[in-house]
Amino acid sequence: MERFTKGQSASCSKTFTEDDIKIFAELSGDYNPIHVDPDYAKNTRFRAPIAHGLLTSSLLSQLLGFRLPGEGSIYVEQTIRFTAPVYIGDTITATGTVLEYIEEKNIIKLLTECRNQDNILVLTGTAVMMVPKEGEVI
Repeated sequence: MERFTKGQSASCSKTFTEDDIKIFAELSGDYNPIHVDPDYAKNTRFRAPIAHGLLTSSLLSQLLGFRLPGEGSIYVEQTIRFTAPVYIGDTITATGTVLEYIEEKNIIKLLTECRNQDNILVLTGTAVMMVPKEGEVI
């Protein structure tokens, strides 16, 4: 029986706070006012500060590293397309769904999506992960 099957999925969620955005700005050095300045942001198409796209996509790291495929897996590739903004207070659910498992190469390909509390798709893409052999610790 295969360890991973097509259609298998897992999810994790997080509510993004103003502090999360400030901390990410400090870590990344990205102080674009669309993220950190409410006065600036209110005059944009978004009308309020939005989370950094890569902050949103960081949920994928938690999802893929701890849930599916899980511990010991290593990122090989990730595509990302941002489809809607993420605002302070939004709860984002990241979901990974197995598209293909290549057991002989220890590679898994997944559809990766993030949706907000209203089920609006805010991010989509695909991930390619190297997984440890069964029983192996990387």
